[in-house]
Amino acid sequence: MLATDTIPAQLVTLDPRFDCNGDERVQRLFTGARWLEGPVYHPAGRYLLCSDIPNDRILRWDETTGTVGVFRQPAGHTNGHTLDGQGRLVSCEQGNRRVTRTEHDGTVTVLADNWQGKRLNSPNDVVLHSDGSVWFTDPPYGITSDYEGNRGDSEIGACHVYRVVPGRQPEAVVLDAERPNGLAFSPDEQRLYLADTRRKHIRVFDVTAEGGLTGGEVLAECDAGSFDGLRVDDRGMIWAAAHDGVHCYHPDGTRLGRILLPEIVSNLVFGGPKRNLLFMTATTSVYVIRLTVNGARPPWATR
Repeated sequence: MLATDTIPAQLVTLDPRFDCNGDERVQRLFTGARWLEGPVYHPAGRYLLCSDIPNDRILRWDETTGTVGVFRQPAGHTNGHTLDGQGRLVSCEQGNRRVTRTEHDGTVTVLADNWQGKRLNSPNDVVLHSDGSVWFTDPPYGITSDYEGNRGDSEIGACHVYRVVPGRQPEAVVLDAERPNGLAFSPDEQRLYLADTRRKHIRVFDVTAEGGLTGGEVLAECDAGSFDGLRVDDRGMIWAAAHDGVHCYHPDGTRLGRILLPEIVSNLVFGGPKRNLLFMTATTSVYVIRLTVNGARPPWATR
């Protein structure tokens, strides 16, 4: 499963504002998964976690040794992950239809598993706000078959984006998405970006002081399959997973550049001590490239 091969880096500049260079080659850290998703980098532990959804496991790559192993199996067919301000893992469990937090002692706390008394579909991606609220998308991919979860019916009958304050019930903040997927806040948390996989676009919302959303205009449309995971760098540029690699957009909607990869990219995360390593989960493999740009600081470090 461990891979040490590299491929030529293909960074395509479409606009001078891309202003991004990096390694001459992209390294494939490991391969052999069925469908990789949800990468999250743990800065204190110097490791990367990601979900191999059909195999129902979370994999762990150690930055200091280069080894890879199983972090958790079974894992509730987890998809997206993030960290909270205490370094605890927050996960979208497609198979268990819930969002959870792994405590420091290894126990699991359920943050959300229903909306208005109806079971969630299959939570997909998750981000945190500096106020402690958890935001997640809820498409049906984990209940449409047994491949990425457990076949079941949608009790809600729609696919929403939710905001939940731990200890409270989730609040639906986007009601008109078709297949909401990747999420990312702008560095100042004034904007929320949302990828809708079926509609093949990214929308942008303004975040209100009360934790609500306004707007929702289409920011960018995908011409290479569809968008999946999203991340933002510290300049405010939006990085989006697509079928041919990773696309980079300016907040005005202009596509600035691309990083091409040989597999369909599902998600990405900036990591490393300086947040200038871009980790990309792409179907069966995890790739990484060191860039001349840095990922945005986590929300709890911005205040």
